[in-house]
Amino acid sequence: MAAMDSKPRLLVVDDDRELAQMLVEYLERESFAVDTAADGGEALTTIAASAPDLIILDVMLPGANGFEILKTLRGRSKRVPVLMLTARGDDVDRILGLELGADDYLAKPFNPRELAARVRAILRRAVHAPPGATDPLRAGPVTLDPARMSVAVSGRSVDLTGAEFRVLECLLREAGTIVSRERLTEQALGRPLELYDRSIDTHVSNLRRKLALPANRAEIRAIRGAGYILTTEHNDTTAA
Repeated sequence: MAAMDSKPRLLVVDDDRELAQMLVEYLERESFAVDTAADGGEALTTIAASAPDLIILDVMLPGANGFEILKTLRGRSKRVPVLMLTARGDDVDRILGLELGADDYLAKPFNPRELAARVRAILRRAVHAPPGATDPLRAGPVTLDPARMSVAVSGRSVDLTGAEFRVLECLLREAGTIVSRERLTEQALGRPLELYDRSIDTHVSNLRRKLALPANRAEIRAIRGAGYILTTEHNDTTAA
């Protein structure tokens, strides 16, 4: 993450050069430093060289598409936040992007002001934490350390994206209590829950798969019409 007294550095990956240039001009006016890449190879080279604080990644790219780039990044354990740009109304693209580790998505065409707001929300969640929020947490076999951004299940390290980490942290802090989808969206993505938005459901599905919680010791349960709850043998969430 960029130092607090410097501009956050973004990488816009889109082969539409006119759109990319428009985004550069707008985001620079919004106090971001912005690099661009037009394809997967250029994007991966730029990421290695400049270590961006956030990547704005279009799905439709020549050569390797946005999904392949994202999969490569997550395969290298790159935790850099990724905001996917998808075709409007294409739920398959949105869900696939989230399943592969995107932090959020925005459908084209979009208002640049909304893009900037989404970017700020993701970066804000990655940087700021309330007092005491860096104390490690335990719930059943799960240990989460906010300061180190690490998660382990029964001593096994689990690699999560930033959004997945924040969803789990919220559930851990409220273990034994139902947490609404609205609150999880605000806590993990930094924005209100939108109509027909299934982002949180996809992030929870990813968490279940990655955590592989012992069924007799812990579970993330969906409560129809209410939200999600992390249950343990004794709902024993404590500071580690």
